[in-house]
This record gives sequence, structure tokens and C-alpha cells, in this order.
Amino acid sequence: MISIDDAVIARLDSHGNHFEVLVDPDKALEVKDGKDIEIGELIAADEVFEDADKGKRVGDDELNKVFGTNDIKEIVYKIIRDGEVQLTTEQRRKMREETKKKVVSTIARRAVNPQTGKPHPPKRIRNAIDEAGIHIDEMKDVEVQVSDILDEIKAILPISVEEVRIAVRVPADYAGQASGKLRDIGKLEKEDWGNDGSWRAVIKMPAGLQDKFYKKANSVTKGKVETKIMDK
Repeated sequence: MISIDDAVIARLDSHGNHFEVLVDPDKALEVKDGKDIEIGELIAADEVFEDADKGKRVGDDELNKVFGTNDIKEIVYKIIRDGEVQLTTEQRRKMREETKKKVVSTIARRAVNPQTGKPHPPKRIRNAIDEAGIHIDEMKDVEVQVSDILDEIKAILPISVEEVRIAVRVPADYAGQASGKLRDIGKLEKEDWGNDGSWRAVIKMPAGLQDKFYKKANSVTKGKVETKIMDK
């Protein structure tokens, strides 16, 4: 087991209760990524806490009621995968740098200098991001961040990306969930709710995000979605 001094807290709120476990920060991220890690390598204490700092543990009856089991591995995995893992400063730094590289790479592939019609070198894009003082969120999807970052660096760098406007209609059964998941892929230009409970919207996004948008739209609606590319 990892020592308690080197462990971080993974936490989950469920059924009105708060659960915490002490875990190895690197192994926990591997679990979050879908890997199977031996429980002895993963945890610092064979306990589930209501408040780890105070040593206040959760009883077996409460664990069984919420998680349907008292198996510590199943419970720890559930907390890690569905909850939040506290990151170390070094982990955050590394993740932020990796996210920044992906942002720069994505912009370099999709954007051009409208004055020359040629792509900007990645180093020039990175320098513009730094000059603009843009915060890269290591926990946020790269695709979601790229659109906003492009808008911010346009004041520093002549840059343009082909964009599309997609009209979407989602039936009432899926409207609530779909509206929450689809609006973040691009910029929501307008939306309204029909008398039948359906959700209608126009979303503007880089052309390169169309496939992602359609896949997510079909996934959350089980294919019951209507879309149309609008005229510019």
C-alpha cells in the first residue's frame, strides 16, 4: 500500500452521502483511464471515509446500501471513476502541458493565416496563447477549449478557421440531456423549446467538429435527432 502521507483523496457524493478514499494519485488516474490496478497498489487505507481528514469512516451497512456491495475494490473503483480525484501539483502541471500541446496541435491543423492561406507554425500559435495570457484547463475537453482560444488569439495573430452552423431538433424525451451535452461543442447562437417539449437550436462550430457533434447527438438521442447545416 502507498503511505498515507503520499496519498490523495478521491471523493464521491451519492444518495445524499459523501464518500472519500485515500489513493495513490498516479494509480488512481490509471483507474480513471480504464486500467485494472491491484487494490493493494491503489489504496493507502482499507477504509471508506465520510471525512478522511478526521478519520470518520462509513459503516458497512451504509456502503452496502449505496454501492450494493462491501467489496472495497468495487467501491474504490466506483468512487474514482464516477467521482473526483484530487491531483497533485505536479500532475496538474503535466496534464496542463499535455492539454496545451493538444490545443496547439489542433489549431495548427485546422487554422490558416488568411493573409497567406498557409498554416501557422505551432510555435507561433503557442507564443500567441502565452502572450494573450490564456488559461488552459487541464480538466476540460480540448475541442471545447479550441473555439474560445481561437477567438482570443485573433487579436494577436491573423488566423481563421472554416466554421459551420448546424440547426438541431431533439424530441422531448431526450431534450434535457441533449441540450446540456450539445451546447458545449460549439457556440450556441439561439435556442427555443417547442410546445411539445422538443429542443431546437443553432450551434456554430469549427467544421472539424462536425463528426464529434453528430456522434454525440446520435448517442444521447438514440438516433432520434434532426440536423441541418445552415447557410453562412
